[in-house]
Amino acid sequence: MPPQGIAQVLRHLPPINDPNVLVGTETHDDAGVYRLTDEIALVQTIDFFPPVVNDAFVYGQIAAANSLSDVYAMGGRPLTALNLVGYPDDKDPGMQWLADILKGGAERCQAAGCVIVGGHTVRDAEIKFGYSITGLVHPRKIFTNANAKPDDKLVLTKALGTGFATAAHKAGVCSDELFQAAVASMIQLNDIGRDAMIEFGAHAGTDVTGFGLAGHTFEMAEGSKTTIVIELARLPLLPGAQAIARKPYLTRASATNAGYVAADLEKQGKLDPVRLEFFYDAQTSGGILMSLPADKAEQAVAFCKERGASATAIIGDVIERRDKALVAKE
Repeated sequence: MPPQGIAQVLRHLPPINDPNVLVGTETHDDAGVYRLTDEIALVQTIDFFPPVVNDAFVYGQIAAANSLSDVYAMGGRPLTALNLVGYPDDKDPGMQWLADILKGGAERCQAAGCVIVGGHTVRDAEIKFGYSITGLVHPRKIFTNANAKPDDKLVLTKALGTGFATAAHKAGVCSDELFQAAVASMIQLNDIGRDAMIEFGAHAGTDVTGFGLAGHTFEMAEGSKTTIVIELARLPLLPGAQAIARKPYLTRASATNAGYVAADLEKQGKLDPVRLEFFYDAQTSGGILMSLPADKAEQAVAFCKERGASATAIIGDVIERRDKALVAKE
């Protein structure tokens, strides 16, 4: 669902009056947080989607990494998971695809130290899979997207372009190099980014998923009452993805993400239209976007790269609020 639609629906929900709800539906954060004690809070999230690749095991891995990411983005540690399955059993009576999907998801959950404790399955015309994840975080050590500070640097831990890659893969025109790079990125756990936020004192964080870099950066700027400047030339891109950053490989979300930020985006100079498409491209299991002190940014990049997040890069700056929430420049 486009971000505008989600915001409209959420306005119909009653306000949250429980003081133990530290993060809830009234914000645009990655997960809900509920305080149990002065030292322990639950992080709760849920995510599922149709297949983005043809390999059932890999699809399961991607879905799990994507679901776990919301807990990492809040600074938490995933604890338990529940499978969520919509499945056309009439097309696969032996349920071999489903078995492979579950195996892939279990592999990533195990790598995260997260225990699958159950789940729920319904018949559906289309496969859908994901998880409800519960994690733990200290109530005073939560990362939200609403605390970026002027003079911060913005760091992104994964390359952009998974939307283009998966669309081209479905059309049978994605190169093997690009597809393998996209898969490696999508199944990589975002504990690397979480650890960097903790280690280097990030002020704000979120993961980049369906709203694209544009949408998630906009929400960070709005929540923090700042303006964020993105340098398109510094965006990390999947190798070879620039060649397919065009129709018919633009997902429907590209247009909705562009529309979501259009009124609050200042474009400086002549922008590369291809790189601008990466700004809008919806990501599956994208990286952690963190706002942290400028003098810690290079150290955070090196930290992430040493741990396997090789695409990590500084992509912009946080400045005092201007008329527009976002500025895009070369």
